[in-house]
Amino acid sequence: MNARTIINADFLDILFDGRNKDYGAYELRRSEEKRVRNAIVGTASIALVIIGGYVLSNKLMAAGMHTRSQIETTPTVLKPIDIPEEAAVTPPPPPVNTPPPPARSSIAFVTPTITDQEIAENESEVPKMDDIGNKAIGVANTVGDDVNGIESPFENGVPGGNVVEPPKVEEKKTIFTFVEIMPSFPGGEEALAKFLQKNLRYPRLAQETGIEGKVFIQFVVNTDGKISDVQAVGAAKGGGLEEEAVRVVRMMPNWKPGKQNHEPVIVRFNLPIGFRLSE
Repeated sequence: MNARTIINADFLDILFDGRNKDYGAYELRRSEEKRVRNAIVGTASIALVIIGGYVLSNKLMAAGMHTRSQIETTPTVLKPIDIPEEAAVTPPPPPVNTPPPPARSSIAFVTPTITDQEIAENESEVPKMDDIGNKAIGVANTVGDDVNGIESPFENGVPGGNVVEPPKVEEKKTIFTFVEIMPSFPGGEEALAKFLQKNLRYPRLAQETGIEGKVFIQFVVNTDGKISDVQAVGAAKGGGLEEEAVRVVRMMPNWKPGKQNHEPVIVRFNLPIGFRLSE
């Protein structure tokens, strides 16, 4: 390399002067600056895409939190669940005090003795069988509740014939939890679902706090189909869901009563009502 070419040549050409440039090191050194620049630009682009996506995602989430979607009440009707009821314990009747039997009259027993007298004294004379009648043989002559062995004018040992009866225990009506034909809403389950959807109102407190789930309502269907003893059972959801479900159940028309052995009976029914917030 002469003096003129040295002035115009760069450092790489001076370094590889007289050496084999086709070996590969020369091309690597020559393209090093371009490769470094491309790597820096690519890395910066990837970093910008990640940061931009993160920022955009946070903005969309924040906007979604401030935007409140419309809430619709979509109650669901489930099949009734039989909750076993504790068997009613009937108190035992009070003990009956049986009055003692009426005392019978008795006549003294006379021991026959042999004497020289032709006629015995009256007090030692053996009584005749007609005089004894139904009297009992005793050690002395006594007058009981009867008269001459005839049945007493007292009935059951109580003057005037008044019989003491034990207090009557009021018969408690049996409430069934499962019978041959269970009670049903007029028109069936579809009519029941329409009735609930028409009359249920989602409580505002439950909407604002995001409370949803199933509420179990228990009530009694009498033999005439009327509903009574409406109450919420199980774990309470809160937010006014139990109160709203009880209110709507009390509005229901008369049900078809349950039957056992072809006879209408009283049945305790359990109805689950679902409250769900629309997405």
